[in-house]
Amino acid sequence: MKRTSLFHPFKTGRLFMAAGVLALLFCSACKKLLTVPPPVNQVTAEQVFSTDLQANSAMAGIYVSMLGPGGATDNFANGLTTRMAALSSDELITIYLGLNIPFALFNTNKITGEGSVESNMIWSSLYATIYGANAVIDGVATSTSSRLTEPARKQFAAEAKCIRAFCYFYLVNFFGDAPLVLVADPLTVAAMPRTPVRQVYEQIIRDLEDAQADLPPDYSVSGGKRIRVNKWAATALLARAYLFLGDYGNAAAEATKVIDNTALYELEDDPNRSFLTDSREAIWQLAQNVNDGLAGNATMEGYNLLPFGVAGVATYLSDQLLTAFEPGDQRREKWVDTIRFGFTGPPALYHYPAKYKTGPVNRVIGGVATEYYMLLRLAEQYLIRAEARAHGAPGGPAGAIADLNIIRDRADIPDLPETLADTALLDAVAKEWQTEMFCEWGHRWFNLKRTGKAREVLSAIAMKQPWEGDYQLLYPLPRQNTHEAGRLVQNPGY
Repeated sequence: MKRTSLFHPFKTGRLFMAAGVLALLFCSACKKLLTVPPPVNQVTAEQVFSTDLQANSAMAGIYVSMLGPGGATDNFANGLTTRMAALSSDELITIYLGLNIPFALFNTNKITGEGSVESNMIWSSLYATIYGANAVIDGVATSTSSRLTEPARKQFAAEAKCIRAFCYFYLVNFFGDAPLVLVADPLTVAAMPRTPVRQVYEQIIRDLEDAQADLPPDYSVSGGKRIRVNKWAATALLARAYLFLGDYGNAAAEATKVIDNTALYELEDDPNRSFLTDSREAIWQLAQNVNDGLAGNATMEGYNLLPFGVAGVATYLSDQLLTAFEPGDQRREKWVDTIRFGFTGPPALYHYPAKYKTGPVNRVIGGVATEYYMLLRLAEQYLIRAEARAHGAPGGPAGAIADLNIIRDRADIPDLPETLADTALLDAVAKEWQTEMFCEWGHRWFNLKRTGKAREVLSAIAMKQPWEGDYQLLYPLPRQNTHEAGRLVQNPGY
């Protein structure tokens, strides 16, 4: 159908141009927080948001921009979040350990105030996406064009709010207090101070509630592909936000809404189907540009975590993670693979994450994508509800155990006993988070921090000793931002 092609974010060059258009709309506002390349096309906001089609191109440009230009690993959404958080936690180990390079500094939790290209790009690419979302929200609100219909205005504003909330969740979990930028006006944004985490979460909740009310309940906007946010993506994010705030009743309630939508969502019986383009477990995915000259039809998640042929892998899984799997766990069997190679000595056996199957060896430039970037999936909602119930949400311990056993049944490991309670139950929840969501979007690192377990777990790891201090649990703000914008105070310890 003609409509489907218009909404596919990688179908035409005009949608890549939309990312440049958005850059124009917020480039001045970005000046104090990040550097944005100058725009190529001088297009006004009124022109961008004059029709449904043009506004849709601007909205689709945000999805394109989330993955970054040229496929390079320099954006939070194309694998950078996963890798850096996994190195900071107890999931991944770099083969460059012992060398004075950024990956090793993150891996040993010895980051300096100078920061790194990687942490700086997480910050700047998150804000670039936020500014794009703000440009859409402002643009549809201020456009006086009669050809921009009311349904389109609601749709695009809701999409932008959902994506903005998603970005702010990662900003506060990586950096703590962060400037709460809600407009694309450079005079308002210039030199904004950092906003307390709690206030940022309050905005996240407001954005997601608005998005939940106005987004469609299906994937018709993206032609059936789950590559644009809908009502259930907003609901899933809302469940996560409530969990991180300790609002267990609301966390369980929102997760239940997604879980109960069995017409759209169910756990795949085979773990190897979870990350496919047609996965029924997927709530929100991003589609890569298969014509990218580096990764082709692979995701950068797969490109960077899977082996580079005989050259081996750049990172491998830790013993802390590998020993967490129970015997016969299908997640261990199907989401972990091995390679033997020698980096600095005789060949050794390394285990690496294999949730994505397409990587540098088998990727095809211009080929058909069989898997997309997975941003939200159903298994997380079961874990959210299980943890909330373990903390007293409706359903209680029995409900929590039932949720965990659904996850465990898919993994083909024995059910937990019905008598599990209190600390033992919370430990079981944490273990399932660890083995189900490993090397995905920072779940392990963020969970260790929010549950107060980070120092206990991480400081005991040999390569992270001596422990530099809990300040390492937040990344430093980009140094140039704290210098140029005097009200942006650096995180303590840096």
